[in-house]
Amino acid sequence: MSAVHGLYGSPPPALAISPAGAVQLSPLVPGAAALEDLADASLESFTALTPPGAVERRYVLAQALRALRPGGRLEALAPKDKGGARLKRELEAFGCTVVETAKRHHRICVTERPAAPQGLEAAIAEGAPRLSAGLGLWTQPGVFSWDRIDPGTALLVKHLPPLSGRGADLGAGLGVLAHAVLTSPKVEALTLVELDRRAVEAARRNVDDPRASVLWADVRTLGETLTGLDFVVMNPPFHDGGAEDRALGVAFIAAAARVLRKGGDCWVVANRHLPYEAPLQVHFSRFRPIADAGGYKIYEARK
Repeated sequence: MSAVHGLYGSPPPALAISPAGAVQLSPLVPGAAALEDLADASLESFTALTPPGAVERRYVLAQALRALRPGGRLEALAPKDKGGARLKRELEAFGCTVVETAKRHHRICVTERPAAPQGLEAAIAEGAPRLSAGLGLWTQPGVFSWDRIDPGTALLVKHLPPLSGRGADLGAGLGVLAHAVLTSPKVEALTLVELDRRAVEAARRNVDDPRASVLWADVRTLGETLTGLDFVVMNPPFHDGGAEDRALGVAFIAAAARVLRKGGDCWVVANRHLPYEAPLQVHFSRFRPIADAGGYKIYEARK
């Protein structure tokens, strides 16, 4: 891939200004280029709002340094309480000389790629996709519930009845719910919709069924991509950038209602404290609680 300036995520404009024409490389932006596809020493600069997870963050920093030419400029920033306090030390561990500033609760680190950075291969290997022996699934650090089955998903799997017809798994992750849905021979087609490219790639390896397809997209902006479905299953996210955002779950509920046919069913699991009853009442003709256990609740909603 040919690029000069790289951009990872959406740094606040008041804190970091990316060069014009920078190529977006975040896996959370549908259609973005893949960081891993950048040629070694191909970039002049790289600007990143780094992720909060330590393994994922070091992976992104190491990939950025790999892709930068010697002397290329790296600007990395993060909220202080979401990895920012560690950024300087992590870059120094790669052999970088770092200038650090603080602004608006963020730490901002500027450095140049050293001629011979240290430890890049190890950090990339630690954060790379892998087949989890425990899960029996392909996964990668940074993906939602990457190293364990989310208990909400497990509860929904336990209570999910055999489904039929055409359906979708909104926010499909690694494909755990999809596996459960596809055990029913009456399911004709299942579209897994997922925002995270890493999860999309993992799900394509994990869900080996001709009835299944995986779509890299933001559920909130699906438009008319899916219509007239018989069922939807979902474990909606409720965090954005590490902060709780209840509007995400509400948007998923509205999206489920849009893609379902009249009379179609939606099966949704949520943390007990999330007030999804009101949006379910708004967007569906009726809904009923199915289970409440372990801090999670399950609803079936009928369009």
